[in-house]
Amino acid sequence: MTSAETASGIRPAEARKRQLAGVLLIDVRSDNERALGMADGALGVVREDLLRDPARHIPDRDATVMLLCEAGVRSQQCVQALRDLGYAKALSVSGGTEAWRADGLPMRTPDIDADFSERYARQIRLPDVGLEGQLRLERARVLIVGAGGLGSPAALYLAAAGIGNLRLVDADVVDRSNLQRQILHADGRIGWPKVDSAAAAVAALNPRTRIEAIDERLDAGNVERLLDGIDVVLDGSDNFPTRYLLNDACVRLGKPLVYGAVQRFEGQVSVFDAGRRRGQAPCYRCVYPQPPPAGAVPSCSEAGVLGVLPGVIGMLQATETVKLVLGLGESLAGRLLQFDARSMRFHELRIAPDPRCPVCAADCAFL
Repeated sequence: MTSAETASGIRPAEARKRQLAGVLLIDVRSDNERALGMADGALGVVREDLLRDPARHIPDRDATVMLLCEAGVRSQQCVQALRDLGYAKALSVSGGTEAWRADGLPMRTPDIDADFSERYARQIRLPDVGLEGQLRLERARVLIVGAGGLGSPAALYLAAAGIGNLRLVDADVVDRSNLQRQILHADGRIGWPKVDSAAAAVAALNPRTRIEAIDERLDAGNVERLLDGIDVVLDGSDNFPTRYLLNDACVRLGKPLVYGAVQRFEGQVSVFDAGRRRGQAPCYRCVYPQPPPAGAVPSCSEAGVLGVLPGVIGMLQATETVKLVLGLGESLAGRLLQFDARSMRFHELRIAPDPRCPVCAADCAFL
């Protein structure tokens, strides 16, 4: 063992020296990990692919080959597996890409800025997201109606996840009674328009997110303008007229609607995607055909609400929004997820499209 080698492999500086002399360097990390940057001149081959057919990438079993991963653990395991297959001169680069970068050795970086790659590194490493998915999040445009209890956690987590464009709509001002649950706001911003307070909080968390703060109350006269260019609509409203108006507009304009509601100790969340899947997915009116009579359902200001409850529901809404943007997993379309904070239980109800729904039935003339 030379001074440039350790029990766990070869030091990065010596690996670079040998690489320049013609020794093959292979980065065995996943495609998503390599998307964040890799050693200059390295060949990228996922570890499983390399071990499945090593001769394809290392035709000479007697040649020296150096393997590189993130921290040196996986490459060392891969080296052992290759040696068992007859590649006696396989070496692992100690400390992996982390040590290579720390030593100031040259890196080949993707066409993204350093802030992007560092900020979203943990998410980009997810095979179901990757660099392409993260860029899709940055291009996405999400409308959040209501910068209150539901809109607060949703806006923060969507910005943190990398949603590039948030349109926040609310016509209220910050009141001290909001602060128990509306975590976008702060005591020093009491009296501010909620959208301005929300914009300040989101910008402090992620300055990459572009924020449209619209100090308006959503109504029939502006709903289509507010939905223009939007990919996903998140309903953080607290009244039935807004919910029905949003639902009907989303069906008409073909926008997925992420719904949430809370009261006292209970909340519910779903995705209504009838606008894009007419006759296959339900809309809000399929579940609640008509608004309740005025005064039949008390508001949060009348009935009260556990402060952390909107956080749970709002985060679920944010999760569904990210999934819709990425086309990832199974959305809550066709399911209503109910949560009881007192018993800490979730209950799921299957909901089907109403073939007689006056808004989203496959043969209705609503559009």
